[in-house]
Amino acid sequence: MTRGERKGSVATERLTGLDASFLYFETPTQPLHVAMTLVFDPATIPGGYSFARLRQHIAERIPEAPVFQRRLLEVPFRLHHPVWVDDPDFDIDHHLRRAALPAPGGLFELAEFAGDVISRQLDRGRPLWEMWVVEGVEGGKVALVAKMHHSTVDGVSGAQLLGVILDLEITPENGHVPTATGEGPAERSAKVPSSTQLVSQAMLARLVKPFEVTRLVMRTGQSLVGVVRIRRRSSGKAALPLTAPRTSLNQSVGARRRVAFAAASLGDVKRLKNALGATVNDIVLAVCTGALRQYLDGRGELPEIPLISVVPVSVSQDLPDLPGSNKVSAMFVGLPTHVEDPLERVRLIQEDTKTAKDEHAALGASTLQNWAEHATPNLFSLAMRLYSDMHLADRHRPVANLVVSNVPGPDFPLYFAGAEMLAGFPLGPVVDGMGLNVTIMSYRGVLYWGFAADSRSVPRVWDIADAVTGALDELLGAAGLEAEPTDLRLQFGAPPGPEESPGVENGHAPAPDRAPA
Repeated sequence: MTRGERKGSVATERLTGLDASFLYFETPTQPLHVAMTLVFDPATIPGGYSFARLRQHIAERIPEAPVFQRRLLEVPFRLHHPVWVDDPDFDIDHHLRRAALPAPGGLFELAEFAGDVISRQLDRGRPLWEMWVVEGVEGGKVALVAKMHHSTVDGVSGAQLLGVILDLEITPENGHVPTATGEGPAERSAKVPSSTQLVSQAMLARLVKPFEVTRLVMRTGQSLVGVVRIRRRSSGKAALPLTAPRTSLNQSVGARRRVAFAAASLGDVKRLKNALGATVNDIVLAVCTGALRQYLDGRGELPEIPLISVVPVSVSQDLPDLPGSNKVSAMFVGLPTHVEDPLERVRLIQEDTKTAKDEHAALGASTLQNWAEHATPNLFSLAMRLYSDMHLADRHRPVANLVVSNVPGPDFPLYFAGAEMLAGFPLGPVVDGMGLNVTIMSYRGVLYWGFAADSRSVPRVWDIADAVTGALDELLGAAGLEAEPTDLRLQFGAPPGPEESPGVENGHAPAPDRAPA
């Protein structure tokens, strides 16, 4: 472990500032974990499906990644960021659970279940993850709903951690995917550090902070000069935080989450990319823009200026030696929902993303990590709690309207204890002032979209999910292309009727208005 500290038989790993920030910014109405909903066909399991078989499979695999068996340990008086320690009382039954969907067990019911799971905070007294094996999925399928705290993984490393439990073949002897971390089985510590040890380590680390901050201020100032130069000579202007229009997406969030799913052909997206000279991410953002335009227009609140999306950027390849679990930065990209012409939307997004990438490169891939390292635990936690309790997100212009994240996945089949993976829907966190998170992951030629929303900010989240296919078709038609026939592997789940769509009652999220056809 790159940030490990050893004292006798005690092994610890201090969280980086960015990893710890996800703990400081968490509130009861803003749980900060990432999640994944995976759908499997158990018919391929040798010997047939049983929950006991899947439990044994997971129990055998999780020691390969120490992240699954470590828990947080706070430094007394919060003098420094918390540390990870191996949990001497680890029990898989605290983390792995079994559930069943109500009939008919389609995508609608699965999304309802996933929304309930991600609405709840993780117990910080244990390793920060949960998995639910979900039975009763229509067509005899099985789902796995997994969530891990954002302090433990980012989007890319979270997807890679699936390699711990997924295989390349039905029989795992020759098909097990190597662990993403490259770490072997966890070494269980004999005991956890004492308060005296934690305080002494924290005080030593604080001695060098003033010198580090001085150097960081100088480097950041030089980087900002480069950003200003890019803005002056660029024809396009990257979006800026706190310039977003206010919509119903943007308000203080409650504790309840709603989830919806969608799927689109990656092949169609790539053909559009080639025809328009864009990137896959540009087309994904354009599809998202089209879906949001339809949603907001239907509510009579289409803004006259672009929405602004936060687009997380992985820096793991640029900075392979960067410590911590979250190796990410972020760009702000405009989504021109106010523009009617879909091809013009693509062009504007291309300009915006190009300038945003240039500015991000000038600012430096590690700037966010470096500044986060100096986050003060008590101050940041108190500030975030006050911001949430006072509903301050309702009193200023939104930092941004939503988060849109695109995570690359494998183009080959994966198996869970022999069960073939059919689909995977990622889900990101929702924060105050940004009530919608859209996360996309590719798998076997399909882009799987996960929509996580605050139940009050986005009461009709399925309307946005349902608009994805139409937005993609609109782009294809404008570019003179036809959609290619493809198996999206979503052939289960019937739409509920309008009578099955009650309003919000008692602060709890009702069923979505409709499920995908």
